[in-house]
Amino acid sequence: MIRLSSLALVLAAVTHSAIAVTYPLPPEGSRLVGTALIATVPDGNTQPLEYFAALYGQGFSNMLEANPGVDPFLPKAGSQLTIPQQVILPDTVREGIVVNVAEMRLYYYPQDSGTVEILPIGIGQAGRETPRNWVTKVERKQEAPAWTPTANTRREYAKEGKTLPAFVPPGEDNPMGLYAIYIGRLYAIHGTNANFGIGLRVSQGCIRLRKDDIKYLFDNVPVGTRVQLIDQPVKVTVEPDGRRWLEVHEPLSRNRTEFESDRKVPLPMTPALRNVTEGDGVDADVVSAALLRRSGMPMLISTMPGSTGQL
Repeated sequence: MIRLSSLALVLAAVTHSAIAVTYPLPPEGSRLVGTALIATVPDGNTQPLEYFAALYGQGFSNMLEANPGVDPFLPKAGSQLTIPQQVILPDTVREGIVVNVAEMRLYYYPQDSGTVEILPIGIGQAGRETPRNWVTKVERKQEAPAWTPTANTRREYAKEGKTLPAFVPPGEDNPMGLYAIYIGRLYAIHGTNANFGIGLRVSQGCIRLRKDDIKYLFDNVPVGTRVQLIDQPVKVTVEPDGRRWLEVHEPLSRNRTEFESDRKVPLPMTPALRNVTEGDGVDADVVSAALLRRSGMPMLISTMPGSTGQL
């Protein structure tokens, strides 16, 4: 069993479960929630990084961003893993479902609950993109969905020497899993028949969740719920105490050339983002390091007395 550091046990009211991580909503004007954890990989570990990601409600990419250099196949026994459970809420309305494709997380705001549920997701592979700027709604829900692959999908599988049937019936072997929430006409939020792919670009454009997570959403999200898909690899917040925080994720490639390149994808630094990350009261060195490191975790960038940024 993973041992948590004594510091990480102080969770600031974050609730842990086998599914989403539940956070109380911060007050108006605040968007910073949660606390990062430190976990020690146990002696004799035989589990891959995906095991620890699932254990703490994180996606594979979230864990890789927070733990550069970790062996994804077999984290070293005794080493420490940072669990990125502190996040900046996306800069948009706190209503329904918000999917930030850049950080591969889904935010669900249950009506009148005063909480937000954060779940890791898998998204569309390069060339089969998940929509990035779209507002829609839950059209319908389907238990035990079937899957009818498109002709293009079957051709892509054939190029890899795989034979994909024209119809995949409901069941444990269906790539859509056991539950599907259909948004718009062409896309779905659904489960999976695999133990990997959450936090990766692996789907045909739909949004993929772990089995317990999709079951939770299926049981709790009403038809008609607002759904917004956004693309915010850089998030900032100025908290009520005046401190400024910056969270940077690796942006999604915008084309095949970027996807196949070893170079980092440029960050979309808008005037609004620059207004928070530049000027008096901001540690320019911490900002530069955060933009380069892209750890996916909130970094304190203020130079207020007693404040320190950590990367």
